[in-house]
Amino acid sequence: MPLVNTKEMFKEAYAGGYAIGAFNVNNMEIIQGIVNAANKLRAPLILQVSAGARRYANQTYLVKLVEAALIESGLPIALHLDHGDSFELCKDCIDGGFTSVMIDGSHLPFEENIELTRRVVDYAHSHDPMVVVEAELGRLEGIEDDVVVSSDDASYTDPDEVEEFVTRTGCDSLAIAIGTSHGAYKFKPGQKPQLRFDILEEIERRLPGFPIVLHGASSVIPEYVETINRYGGSMPDAIGIPEHMLRKAAGMAVCKINIDSDLRLAMTASVRQYLGENPADFDPRKYLGPARKAIEEIVAHKITNVLGCDGKA
Repeated sequence: MPLVNTKEMFKEAYAGGYAIGAFNVNNMEIIQGIVNAANKLRAPLILQVSAGARRYANQTYLVKLVEAALIESGLPIALHLDHGDSFELCKDCIDGGFTSVMIDGSHLPFEENIELTRRVVDYAHSHDPMVVVEAELGRLEGIEDDVVVSSDDASYTDPDEVEEFVTRTGCDSLAIAIGTSHGAYKFKPGQKPQLRFDILEEIERRLPGFPIVLHGASSVIPEYVETINRYGGSMPDAIGIPEHMLRKAAGMAVCKINIDSDLRLAMTASVRQYLGENPADFDPRKYLGPARKAIEEIVAHKITNVLGCDGKA
């Protein structure tokens, strides 16, 4: 089975009241852990690559690893560029075999965001087979790879803008800001996480049937933070997005939920624990094997308890 784009995935997810997990990948073990979980649960997948991951692992290596995952699993898998910040980056990924790209013009004025997004859409949709485009309105606070947005610069998505934006750009899905944030440190001390379901409902009313995307949707599971700190880390307490809120969003217009920080935390906690308990071991297979298993376990949890896409492949 070749790589797929997300058109049919999102159509079925919208109708079925579930979301597809978009998991960030950086190396072989992360890809294997994600795909192992999805294969056992027969869940469709979006494997996404950030600009930072492309620099770290090389796009060719990552594409070939994802192609290997297709051979091993037979799952419907889309390969997606996460937070592309230029036409040139999106074009390079489209030309390199990606089936989905995100152009993030959310930092630009409205008209410039439309202009940049339209340019990427025109190129992607002229590709054979067609590549789909995710765009973004509103800005999430936080830090993740090259994405850095301060609290002063963060803003909720304005429902009054979504119809015009989608119509004029022709984008295939829209990432919105309703209270999620990038990274592990999502909220200030004493701050209560809350998603703006009123904004989501209004956007859903204005764009019936149109797939919505949530970025910054890791839940920052405390056990991982505790394990990291137990074995020499110094992470402060972190509060993520409650999973019941994400599940509610997946039952509405949200068809794609991005998950990255929870994968990093699971993998890091596993590696720290293994090396803390086996300080003389220097075989990477010994600590990366359990780390791969930790990735598999957290992805299986997300598929069944947050996304609801198990059995939908």
